[in-house]
Amino acid sequence: MKSELIEKAYQVAKERYAQIGVDTDRAIETLQNTPISLHCWQADDVVGFERGEAASGGIQTTGNYPGKARNVDELRQDIEEVVSLLGGKFRLNLHETYGEFGGEFVDRDQVEVKHFQGWMDWAKQQGLSLDFNSTSFSHPKSGYMTLSNPDPEIREFWIEHTKRCRRIADAMGRAQGNPCMMNIWIHDGSKDLTVEKMRYRQILKDSLDDILTENLPNMKTCLEAKLFGIGLEAYTVGSHDFYAGYCAKNNVIYTLDTGHYEPTENVSDAVSSLLLFVPELMLHVSRPMHWDSDHVTLFDDNTRNLFLELVRANCLERAHIGLDYFDASINRIGAYIVGVRAAQKSLLSAFLEPLGQLRKYEDEGKFFERLALLEEEKTLPFGAVYDFYNYKNNIPVGEEFIPAVEQYEKDVLSKRN
Repeated sequence: MKSELIEKAYQVAKERYAQIGVDTDRAIETLQNTPISLHCWQADDVVGFERGEAASGGIQTTGNYPGKARNVDELRQDIEEVVSLLGGKFRLNLHETYGEFGGEFVDRDQVEVKHFQGWMDWAKQQGLSLDFNSTSFSHPKSGYMTLSNPDPEIREFWIEHTKRCRRIADAMGRAQGNPCMMNIWIHDGSKDLTVEKMRYRQILKDSLDDILTENLPNMKTCLEAKLFGIGLEAYTVGSHDFYAGYCAKNNVIYTLDTGHYEPTENVSDAVSSLLLFVPELMLHVSRPMHWDSDHVTLFDDNTRNLFLELVRANCLERAHIGLDYFDASINRIGAYIVGVRAAQKSLLSAFLEPLGQLRKYEDEGKFFERLALLEEEKTLPFGAVYDFYNYKNNIPVGEEFIPAVEQYEKDVLSKRN
């Protein structure tokens, strides 16, 4: 797209937004400085480098599009390509199974910081910060229960695994000079009717109490709830209400995954309620389609509303933004770009809302005026502002990233067996 056209369109948009009290330059600057954590598992379908097996244990990936990353080097190459086509600040979110194990099998209760030293060195070179996740699925001891398992031997295995993951996250945070967000998600549940619901949740509470005892100042622990898992549809031990209560009581960060709710729910409604009782939110932005199917994030109402609520509540600084989907049915690099751009568009849309005027109308009881302005802002020249944002970052504007992804597929992805 020609630079003069982009600049001219932006000047028109800037003047139009100024008429309703919105500073587009400030909105662009805010977007530039709002980090988004990329999820490593989109590049290889949540396989990792521990066993080379497809994901299992309440989770699965669908599709077999060619060109997925098969090793650490290819994964890093793909992430570098993704970042080169995006403007802004980024982090990288790793699962424990993505360690560098040197060709040896390292069981999850034996994982150490050294297995992620290569990631820390690479991230520093790339100007990225790292986030981390324990990995309770895709393992012979996963079964139906991990941290809530009544078998003490299996439960202690997963407690030790999670403790070690927190220490790895702490090392990452210390190395990069800012906290590593360490997420805990378990698939524990039952396929059919469950009698001992209270018992398993008591065990999970005790396990978490044990895990969180150690003070690690360079990381932040986040707990992620779930609606259900594949093969575990009837009962989820770590449900939304369980973790909401646990995080509120223990001052722990709550992970809000937009795919872990019924599609008819407006997840943004949870933001203001949770942030009254928990210190911060970790966001895993995904797209459910009838169920927790982790489709590529889009610039849709659910995503827009989530970020609108954070901005309206003045809570953006209390939220950490990450993506969480794994679509193996399309080009994986393209899936990254589409999802990140959707999150950025949703953020920018929130930053461009005439919030001052909307609050004034609401305070004065002018509800017709409030509704009218909310409707009219939808057709303001938002796209011209986002185009200018990308132009300033010297990356493809509009649909121009599509040929770049296609060229990378031709040069790199198509040569992977």
